[in-house]
Amino acid sequence: MATPGVSGVQARPVEFLLSDMDGTLLRPDHSLSPRTLDAVRALREAGVAFSLATGRPPRAMLQQIEALGVDLPTAGFNGGSIVKPDGSFLARHHVPVEAAVTALLLFEPCPQVETWVFADNEWLLRNLDGALMPLERQALGYAPKVVDSFEEYLPRIDKIVAASSDHRLLVQLEARLQAATAGQAQASRSQPRFLDLTALQADKGQALVTLAEYLGVPLERTAALGDGGNDPAMFQRAGLSIAMGQAEEQVKRQADVITGSNLEDGAAEAIERYILMR
Repeated sequence: MATPGVSGVQARPVEFLLSDMDGTLLRPDHSLSPRTLDAVRALREAGVAFSLATGRPPRAMLQQIEALGVDLPTAGFNGGSIVKPDGSFLARHHVPVEAAVTALLLFEPCPQVETWVFADNEWLLRNLDGALMPLERQALGYAPKVVDSFEEYLPRIDKIVAASSDHRLLVQLEARLQAATAGQAQASRSQPRFLDLTALQADKGQALVTLAEYLGVPLERTAALGDGGNDPAMFQRAGLSIAMGQAEEQVKRQADVITGSNLEDGAAEAIERYILMR
């Protein structure tokens, strides 16, 4: 169940909602529920602009963009690539080479970590042995490309991911990577199993600002919806911030209101209760 909003938050009508995908709009099996589809449709029919901000590559957003009827620029790679409907870029930022090398060297000695590199519109791996790879392939909707080395891609990396089922290890690696790449890149856990490294400008909060400016919507008339460690950046800039029920406590504490989990159609609940009812 959703909690009441903070005083005054609900008085302002929302003109633009920016939503995370995995763990938010999508159920654990990566599907969209009928209620969520209906809520987004009702949102758009009410004249509220709607778009997506996710750690996914733009290539892995196409099916959801079509299903949700999104006709605005969308933010992939945590905002590192903001892509217009015609495929051109509103913004694009690569990971600095020095930060990319730092991350790769940090992850390499960890046998529990699968290292994934996204560059040149490809998902790059050194081998196909990882236990999480098949699940990610299903989620992204395309297969990885095996390479001998990541070296030739270093100047064009959009994102590096450390994937692991060892959540405690990822928390430790997150702290170390943040310290080692401070001022160079963004390091955050987009999901409990994923630690992302993206460009410093690849920030969902900045993506919200860029998209709001593109639409001509004041930030106080925007809303952000999410569940992961990369979503509070949106919360801090939006007029209304909504965290999913299954989000970690540190994420929930930074939101104005809490909705249900993604197993409970929490995204639809949030749209219905906090945006459409205004």
